[in-house]
Amino acid sequence: MRWDGQKITESAGASETLPGLGNLSGLVRSVRTPEFAGITFHEVLAKSALNKVPTSSQMPFGWTVNPYRGCSHACTYCFARPTHAYLDFNAGEDFDRQIVVKVNVADVLHREVTKASWGRHPVALGTNTDPYQRAEGRYALMPDIIKALAGSGTPLSILTKGSLLRRDLPLLAEASTQVPVDLAMSIAIYDDELQQSLEAGTPSATARLATVSAVREAGLDCGVFLMPILPYLTDSREHLDEALTRVKQAGATSVLFSALHLKPGVKPWFMMWLQRERPELLGRYASLYAKGAYAPKEYRTWLAQRMVPLMRKHGLARGAEDPATGTVRSSALGRLRNDAGERPAVAFAAAGDDQPTLF
Repeated sequence: MRWDGQKITESAGASETLPGLGNLSGLVRSVRTPEFAGITFHEVLAKSALNKVPTSSQMPFGWTVNPYRGCSHACTYCFARPTHAYLDFNAGEDFDRQIVVKVNVADVLHREVTKASWGRHPVALGTNTDPYQRAEGRYALMPDIIKALAGSGTPLSILTKGSLLRRDLPLLAEASTQVPVDLAMSIAIYDDELQQSLEAGTPSATARLATVSAVREAGLDCGVFLMPILPYLTDSREHLDEALTRVKQAGATSVLFSALHLKPGVKPWFMMWLQRERPELLGRYASLYAKGAYAPKEYRTWLAQRMVPLMRKHGLARGAEDPATGTVRSSALGRLRNDAGERPAVAFAAAGDDQPTLF
């Protein structure tokens, strides 16, 4: 699993390569390889796989699994960048190049979801960093994660920008015969030059749309997350119309959209890109996001008034977001209450106090 047979450079000491985790026994090693120039992978042994996500929605919480921390997709606007600060990494280049890999995540997950206390709540993948980023081609963590969830009767959803999803489509199709499986591809930018500037490590929009088609050919539904829509960059009628034309041609079953939001820790990184690549927009962005992380209500209303008729034109349904995890809404959530308003006798019972914690 861990780069066997590859020419690697190992760190001299954990404290030099993995600030914040240097004193933990969970760190196995840090490796570099010419195949991933400029990227360091920090292999750790996770104490838990399941993460409990509190929410203020009607759902009391959601559950996620993140096999990686940090992401080589290097999306300038990525909302998850600030999470790297917990490891004493920065939210900029470290997020793109210092990737934490939970090499035992599938084994730990299997133990957690086979406990009697586990309520078989829907589990989301792709909530923090992408489970199908390039490293997954080497570490191959997802197949055993999918098997652990489906084998235990746990519904799963995946949101990704990675065309590597296609590798696991036979496994996901099989899993869908056991549990609800919900898939979505994130494709925000349909201008190749702009996409490579803002999402340097991602597959092209064309490759991701081909993956949507492959999912549909495998007999599974696939939504598209057209988000974030970038003010003054990708919000023109022409760009959105072309995007939805291509999404429809790919066979997507739904579209979810939203405007860019710039959390603390993300905003400076994005504004640096703007200053370098599109300095004429600096003032407009400073004004638009002067009061917070989210675009003003007026802009979001304007965007919806532009998008909804275009989606209707192309015959595309609006997708649903999971209020707890912010990713694909599991179709299993519709089973939380039966027609009499009662909770079902099986799946999704509240788990007991024996809950996993973050590693």
